[in-house]
Amino acid sequence: MKTRIVTLAAFLTVMSLPSNHAVAKQPFQATSAPWKLIWSDEFNGPDGSSPDLAKWTYDTGGGGWGNKELETYTSRLENLEQRGGNLVITARKENYTGLDGNARPYTSGRLTTKGQFSQTYGRFEARMQLPLGKGIWPAFWMLGNDIDTTRWPGAGEIDIMENIGEAGTIYSTLHGPGYSGEKGISTRYDLPGGGSVHSGFHVYAVEWSPEKIRFFLDDRLIVERTPKDLPAGTKWVYDHPFFLLLNVAVGGGWPGYPDQTTVFPQRMLVDYVRVYKQ
Repeated sequence: MKTRIVTLAAFLTVMSLPSNHAVAKQPFQATSAPWKLIWSDEFNGPDGSSPDLAKWTYDTGGGGWGNKELETYTSRLENLEQRGGNLVITARKENYTGLDGNARPYTSGRLTTKGQFSQTYGRFEARMQLPLGKGIWPAFWMLGNDIDTTRWPGAGEIDIMENIGEAGTIYSTLHGPGYSGEKGISTRYDLPGGGSVHSGFHVYAVEWSPEKIRFFLDDRLIVERTPKDLPAGTKWVYDHPFFLLLNVAVGGGWPGYPDQTTVFPQRMLVDYVRVYKQ
């Protein structure tokens, strides 16, 4: 895997926190006629305000999250705030001990709609500008809402978008019983024309229907998955409600860990999250 050095220009691009108010947001509109908007957050709260807790809850703590991550997720404005018409998730290099007693060298933010909103089937999308650096791991993803009883990976996981420090590449993956972790059903997608995930906003989405999940970037089809893609003898578990997650991890077994080239703070900007149903 090629390691990329964050240039000063890229760093300043991320640090500038561009406001999407410079160009008016489009009114709620699905990408095609059959879609109807069901749920959304446009992140238009006052600058410096917390996310809407009628829609989101915080995941907090620093136990590694099963991936050997180095951050503690907090509910502080320093890590999660609304600003400039965006949700801003900021990963910081700082020594921090959370309420769980885990001392960690980084902080960041992780939001979830668990207990607030979940849905079976539909179009799930987010318009985002990603951070970039060695060991920086932003993600927009979904988990089955029976995760507390069925446990992972039996509840299912849909990784709409993950990035591991490569400016022009994202990954879209399914995890389930018998095909999780390194055995997840994953697709690498290189942005066309030398595009970059950190120099501007892109729309990341899935369209999910019975026995079919289609992944998109800016309405370009990345891949379509069906039960035929599963390993023999395994189960398709994408037939019940899933909830949404947004986070920026620091370090982990897959992306590796920050080094002297990694600039902090790192920020993921989320213009909106929208969910549609046919």
